[in-house]
Amino acid sequence: MTKRRLIDFLAISLVATCILSCSKNEQASSTAPAPTATADTNLQIFQVKGVIKELFPEKKKVLLDHEDIPNYMEAMTMMLDVKDAKELTGLQPGDSVTFRMLVTDDDGWIDQLKKTDDPRTPLPPQPSGFRRVHEVDPLVVGDKMTDYTFTNTLGRTIRLSDFKGQALAFTFIFTRCPFPTYCPRLSSSMESVQQQLKTMANGPTNWHLLSITIDPDYDTQKRLQEYATRYHADPQRWDHVTAPLIDITAIGEQFGLQFWRANPSDPINHNVRTVVVDAAGHIQWITPDTDWKADALVEQMVKAARVKPTK
Repeated sequence: MTKRRLIDFLAISLVATCILSCSKNEQASSTAPAPTATADTNLQIFQVKGVIKELFPEKKKVLLDHEDIPNYMEAMTMMLDVKDAKELTGLQPGDSVTFRMLVTDDDGWIDQLKKTDDPRTPLPPQPSGFRRVHEVDPLVVGDKMTDYTFTNTLGRTIRLSDFKGQALAFTFIFTRCPFPTYCPRLSSSMESVQQQLKTMANGPTNWHLLSITIDPDYDTQKRLQEYATRYHADPQRWDHVTAPLIDITAIGEQFGLQFWRANPSDPINHNVRTVVVDAAGHIQWITPDTDWKADALVEQMVKAARVKPTK
């Protein structure tokens, strides 16, 4: 596969699935009431209004534009879970709805969706956000990993090629990502992977983890360090890194990661990717899910660490 020429500007397209959007919701106007909290479970319950963008009843998911939620998060477009697919019966894209958002320390979902009497909202056109990027080829399982350079929380330069001979797992996060089933879940899962690999009897020692910010303008070394500390990252085993936006865009695009802002002042919209590279520098595993289990990634890392590096 040949490399395509470098282009100056590339339109960033919307993704219909696996999206966490932190975009402003122009059609929501009412103010949600304060949350109800349950002390025993740290459960918070919010009453929210929004507009349906897309329905995925077979996955028990719905893509929703919702209003600001005071004391919790600003207006967002989010892929949200329902516990029962029947919650989505009779609803269509463009419908205005009310619903409950239930959030714990490590989970979140919605229920009690009810269509309002408001007229159906025409879905907005795709935003035309632009930024300078490299045109890159996609990478799939078995391909050799492209080399990239990052800076960690200590200000040290890190290259992916530095990890040849090691199993490497990396994912993409940003420190302001609020909802527990997205970046916080990815980071909690990586923390579990770190702990399991460090304490595994006769486990591999040639492994490393990376969390790559997709918000380099905000995620300074100090903020990344604070975030890494929150998840007990061992700097010898797990780096939180940044890079120029053009390079973060390139590595993400090679795996189908997309992130953008409809307007420069808006927060980030994004989907999710987690990747494992084996000790020979080849892609072993790619997942677009947020709910992968730590045990599954540990298994992949053990397998990747056993691969013999090539000269």
